[in-house]
Amino acid sequence: MHYYRYSNAEVSCWYKYLLFSYNIVFWLAGVVFLGVGLWAWSEKGVLSDLTKVTRLHGIDPVVLVLMVGVVMFTLGFAGCVGALRENICLLKFFCGAIVLIFFLELAVAVLAFLFQDWVRDRFREFFESNIRSYRDDIDLQNLIDSLQKANQCCGAYGPEDWDLNVYFNCSGASYSREKCGVPFSCCVPDPAQKVVNTQRAPFLHASPHTDTPHSPAWPHCLLVLVLLKLSLRT
Repeated sequence: MHYYRYSNAEVSCWYKYLLFSYNIVFWLAGVVFLGVGLWAWSEKGVLSDLTKVTRLHGIDPVVLVLMVGVVMFTLGFAGCVGALRENICLLKFFCGAIVLIFFLELAVAVLAFLFQDWVRDRFREFFESNIRSYRDDIDLQNLIDSLQKANQCCGAYGPEDWDLNVYFNCSGASYSREKCGVPFSCCVPDPAQKVVNTQRAPFLHASPHTDTPHSPAWPHCLLVLVLLKLSLRT
């Protein structure tokens, strides 16, 4: 009877601990995302009543944070344990997941380029849906404000889109003190003011030519995102 000796190739300690170090940071980031998401839900009372998630008409940004946290936690854990214990199954799972995510991102980018009009319409529907829920959830409100301030835009196609929100609606039946206004994130802050006046945006989308020192940033968010995409392509 003959016995065959299989020689296992040595794994470089340098590569092993480099992969482990990278993934421990990735895993800890996932823990932070999960912790922040669960804390935010706890503050909003969602953990005690999970039906609140489905009662929000717009998107809950906390859901996105939790989804990112779950993916990062899972991949980081697989990478850490796989590298440290030289577990082939976990390393194959980690590698396959990274490759899958890469090709999914590539496919989304290609489809978004080929179907730009469809993507633009879906984004407008998404933005308008969340405009309606602007005051319903503080996290959603902060997300929209951050988007508008960062891109210096207002609404999906302009300030008039804020007429969809019951608080900013310009109809005669509305008694809101924000009637015919827009959120402060639509406006260019006055450099002379040290404190931002978040209540100083009345009647702006009712008379868009009003010349005030706190005038709206009129470019719409869809135009800004299209220009950003074109600049990234060039």
